[in-house]
Amino acid sequence: MKIRNLDLAKNPVNEAHLQLGIPPLEESVSHPGIHPFLRMAIWFAAIVLIALVLFLVGRFFLNQTWVNSWQTITDTIDSRIFWSAVAVGFFAQVIDGALGMAYGVTATTFLLASGASPAAASASVHIAEIFTTGISGISHAKFGNVDRQLFARLLVPGMLGGILGAILVTHIDGALFKPFISAYLLLLGIYIFSKAFRQLRIRKEAPRHVGKLALFGGFIDAAGGGGWGPVVTTTLVGTGNDPRTTIGSVNFAEFFLTLTTASVFVLLMETDTWPLIVGLVLGGLFAAPFAAVLCKKFHARTLLILVGVLISIISFYNLYKAFTAL
Repeated sequence: MKIRNLDLAKNPVNEAHLQLGIPPLEESVSHPGIHPFLRMAIWFAAIVLIALVLFLVGRFFLNQTWVNSWQTITDTIDSRIFWSAVAVGFFAQVIDGALGMAYGVTATTFLLASGASPAAASASVHIAEIFTTGISGISHAKFGNVDRQLFARLLVPGMLGGILGAILVTHIDGALFKPFISAYLLLLGIYIFSKAFRQLRIRKEAPRHVGKLALFGGFIDAAGGGGWGPVVTTTLVGTGNDPRTTIGSVNFAEFFLTLTTASVFVLLMETDTWPLIVGLVLGGLFAAPFAAVLCKKFHARTLLILVGVLISIISFYNLYKAFTAL
């Protein structure tokens, strides 16, 4: 799960992360209190998560006999797509846990490679991310990592961008749209790769055009299946914003973006991708220890290079397949 209790100690690893514009290591952070607006957002997120769990339990088990429920479970476990999603969710969460970003980009890239349509891949990733971003956002707020003003400036434009992106990807033929999504993911992979060779320039001025950035980030996140963190977080940190509160605010806003985007997908398309969704969530549950090992064994620059190269290669392959299929 994407829980970020950020360690701001000046150790070599955190200094390397700061220079690259990616999140520091994770450790508990205390704070004096929470603003009523953030407290209300926390309660809303918690209620939504509980309601979703109850809905899913009722949807798949309470309305069926024990025989049918067991059949649903066995059919899911026996399906190849479920175990593919488990592997994708595990790998994407390991990357996200080690770098603090790129879950959606990684998961969508691999799902497209496995044959999923852009709409199905983005819908599955966003529905699965409701749980991870919800827990992450609540943790950020509870540990004092959320800047109320920045969070408020990100919230509505990000949600509007997500709605527009979800509408676009569900109303365009997947075969025609897939080359564009693969090209976008290829560029994002190159962007992540390039971060390994660029020094972070710290500036003193307040963040500008936050609403426009959130609108753009929300749009490409929904249309492309990922990109909110790599685009919004790295842009804000790269312009001199405090890494701790920027990462916390962007992560908490991501829950509301993900919830809105997933709701639009559910309304506009027939959601028959539950094996994908369950597999993504299940795979992510076991990834945290391996992300910690990566943080200890590899330098942040090495991880950025590996992830950027991997995403770029797979996206290029997806792009090649999409064009040859036209």
